[in-house]
Amino acid sequence: MGLQLAEVAGLRRTKAGPGTISGMRPVIGITTRPKLVASSAGESETHTLQRTYTQSVLRAGGVPVLLSPVPDRDVATVVDRLDGLVLSGGGDIEVERYGGTANDRMYGMDFDRDEFEIQLALCAAERRLPTLAICRGMQVVNVALGGTLIEDIPTEIGSMDHSVIGHHVFDGHQHVRLEAGCRVADAVKKIDLEVNSIHHQAVRDLAPGFRAVGWADDGVIEAIEHHDPDWPLLAVQWHPEYLGEADDEASWNLFHTLVEYANARALAL
Repeated sequence: MGLQLAEVAGLRRTKAGPGTISGMRPVIGITTRPKLVASSAGESETHTLQRTYTQSVLRAGGVPVLLSPVPDRDVATVVDRLDGLVLSGGGDIEVERYGGTANDRMYGMDFDRDEFEIQLALCAAERRLPTLAICRGMQVVNVALGGTLIEDIPTEIGSMDHSVIGHHVFDGHQHVRLEAGCRVADAVKKIDLEVNSIHHQAVRDLAPGFRAVGWADDGVIEAIEHHDPDWPLLAVQWHPEYLGEADDEASWNLFHTLVEYANARALAL
């Protein structure tokens, strides 16, 4: 689901008049995850994404485009064709990226994905591209700009509350407190949330220019914000794309806010 970038580029060149883009809704790029799947050639490595992400963007009024890794020199070309970006969840980031210590609980590391998403985050920050960073995505943003991660929450903090999988990913089972007036709180329109929690890593040291604006009851950082008011970044540790499938209004509001930011950017260009 979603247009190819070449198609988007052609459509974006057609102007209908001042401040409009010929009926086009804002284009939202979503990063993918490498995975081995069965194919006619046997087991093949593919770039995958749960449909909950694309459905969330479509529901909010955006057009989802799936993004797979490209060389660093081409990242700016990708970003310049987008109105907004979703950095999706997935496996762990290689510890060499942030000076961490490897452990046997780590999984899903992929050099190409890390490299691509870190460059995407840097380019999005430079261009102030509207961005929704989800779970791993929030960690990528923090690492890209100079922060570090807790390698394993159960080992370091002793909490198992952050690793609930299965059907419960669609349920709010963990309390998160947001700072009143922060960008995420303004988007979801509340400061107390019940969210899902599907991660064993988390932000440790914040990158320069960031501050924590959301916390779980055990102190784990659940939302961060950049000091630059001109960068519309929404960064959360939970998974609103799952919760939205269960009609969670706060999760819908996150995606709607991203699309509103993206639409405003598209009209301003």
